[in-house]
Amino acid sequence: MATAKKNNTKLIPLGDRLVIQPVEQEEVLASGIVIPDTAKEKPQQGDVLAAGPGRQDDDGKRIAMDVKVGDRVLYAKYSGQEIKIDRNEYIVLSEKDVLCKVGA
Repeated sequence: MATAKKNNTKLIPLGDRLVIQPVEQEEVLASGIVIPDTAKEKPQQGDVLAAGPGRQDDDGKRIAMDVKVGDRVLYAKYSGQEIKIDRNEYIVLSEKDVLCKVGA
């Protein structure tokens, strides 16, 4: 289990939950076109800041998480709970809402 700590607030996800910091999309396209804030899509990519211990199966065994702290992931567009702490935005979502890891 990992935790996300920003200033004095400590986020500790439970079960198969993750705390993700969304990554903003580029404001200027390769062609040089600038995208205004009103036209930007909601980010669907973020960095995992904290991960819970994993969910439990019917027998009470803990199932390990497939993602870990530091991974960059793509997640479903309208999933999770958005929270704002000290002007920073985070999303708390279930591991099942993660679509894939983003490799370098």
